[in-house]
Formats: sequence, C-alpha cells, structure tokens
Amino acid sequence: MQRWRGLEDIPQDWGRSVVTIGSYDGVHRGHQLIIRHAVNRARELGVPAVVVTFDPHPSEVVRPGSHPPLLAPHHRRAELMADLGVDAVLILPFTTEFSKLSPADFVVKVLVDKLHAKAVVEGPNFRFGHKAAGNVEFLATQGKTYDFEVEVVDLYVTGEAGGGEPFSSTLTRRLVAEGDVEGAAEILGRPHRVEGVVVRGAQRGREMGFPTANVETLPHTAIPADGVYAGWLHAQGEAMPAAISVGTNPQFDGTERTVEAYAIDRVGLDLYGLHVAVDFLAFVRGQARFDTLDALLEQIAEDVKRCRELVAAAERSA
Repeated sequence: MQRWRGLEDIPQDWGRSVVTIGSYDGVHRGHQLIIRHAVNRARELGVPAVVVTFDPHPSEVVRPGSHPPLLAPHHRRAELMADLGVDAVLILPFTTEFSKLSPADFVVKVLVDKLHAKAVVEGPNFRFGHKAAGNVEFLATQGKTYDFEVEVVDLYVTGEAGGGEPFSSTLTRRLVAEGDVEGAAEILGRPHRVEGVVVRGAQRGREMGFPTANVETLPHTAIPADGVYAGWLHAQGEAMPAAISVGTNPQFDGTERTVEAYAIDRVGLDLYGLHVAVDFLAFVRGQARFDTLDALLEQIAEDVKRCRELVAAAERSA
C-alpha cells in the first residue's frame, strides 16, 4: 500500500481512483463498512482505492487545545486500512490555511486535480471544507460537474457497547476512558491498543519479581482508566500474554501516570528502547493502595493468575 503525506507526494501519473475521506480514528466497525465499500467499488471499476485523512486532528486546528485522545496513530490506521484492501492512504497536513479551503476548492484541489476521483464513498453525516460547510449533497452536485459518483454508506452499527449507542470514535474514547475495554473492543472489532517506546522506570517491578515494560505512550493516546488489565504485550513480532497496570502507582506515592506491562511467565526480556504495543483484553480491578508490601505482592500474584486465565480463555475461543 502506498502512503503519501501531502498532495505533492501523489505520483504525477496517478489515474482515476475511488476515494473516501475522514479522520477514521480507530478504524472501527462503522468505518470498516465505508472503507470496504470503497474498496469493493474500486475493484468493480478497476481502479485503486484511496483513503484521505488528516494530521493533526482538525479539531486541534479549529479549536486549539481540543485534540481528542487518539484510538490509533496514523501508522496503525494505515496498517488496518491495508488489511481492508486499501491501495493508498493520503495524509493531508491540516493547517489553518487548509482549514479555510472552501468545499468547492477542496473538491477541485484534492479530488479532481490530484486523485482524479471516479467515485467518492462517505457516511451520511460527512462534512468538509471551511466551517464544515460541505456535505454529501453538495459533493453529489460537484460529482455531476467533475464526473465522479458519490455513494453514501450507512456506517451506524450497534451492539451492547455503550448501552446500545451507535458505534463511533467518540463512544469508543469514552469507553476506553471508563476502563470498559471489552466494550471498546466490540466497537473496534479488536482489542484497544496503546503503543510507545519502553523506557526505564523505577524498576520496582523487577525488584518484586514482576519486571514490567514501562511504555512511554505516543502523544494524545487514548489510555484506559487507572487499574489492572489482562491483555498482550507485542514486541519483536511476538504477542505475549500480559498483566497491564495503568495509573500513578499510589503504593509508592507516584504522581506520573504510566502504562506498564508484565509479560507473564517470561524471564530475561530486555525491551528497553524498543517500540512495543499493548492490547487491552479485559479490566481486572481498579488501582489501589495496600497496607503492606506483602499484601501488594499477594494481590499482584492474584492479578497475574487472573490475567493468565483471561488471556488463555480468549486465545482458546479465537
């Protein structure tokens, strides 16, 4: 899959394509409906499927300081889109100047002049251009002028997550923030993932017999609520069952919020400096402070046992 950052990265000889535009944070099950439709339409027409997205999130430019927590960084979104059959991802730098582009100018500069759109696939509430003035109806009128089809796909999927609310990135962020990683996984179609580089911490886990990978998360990452979770630690191409701790480590009067993963039953791992990923399977318990160190160690042993069981059950049912 090709990845372009900015309009200037698009090959000069790029032909017609099927395009879909959006932030697509998380590439959740609703997003997948639209992207799969775009890919299928592209195959029918014999042209590539292109996803257009933005960096940073448009809200950060339009309303500085309002950047939402991100469910997936751009490289992860690209991987997920590639799995869906997307041929190219275009990341447009979202600047103040770009935000002032009218819907009509956006159509010409992006869809017509650069991507030579043959069809555009969007959800019913898609908005674009300065002050989000463009919608699918406007896009359809532009399609008649510039010879591209517009297809609208209903992206609203519902399930048990959020009490039956339609699946969305906003709902997923809320569930993650509440620690409901199982609800978030229902929406995403996979466990919520946090990524970053392993850095040196206080190394108390190592001293207590449970060495953890202290993950320095990427900016604006959506991090689950404080507590202990079962999941997986992905490192060096391997997915290892893990007990994951999120929080400030109140037992030792910590103040900085961290994400730490203990690779269950693994000895001698050296992950310092490596980029790793942590997948959250299930919430085990909330963050707590214990009366004694022995009580903490006893609880950690119970946590690890429970996490081992949860991961094993998930792997058996996969």
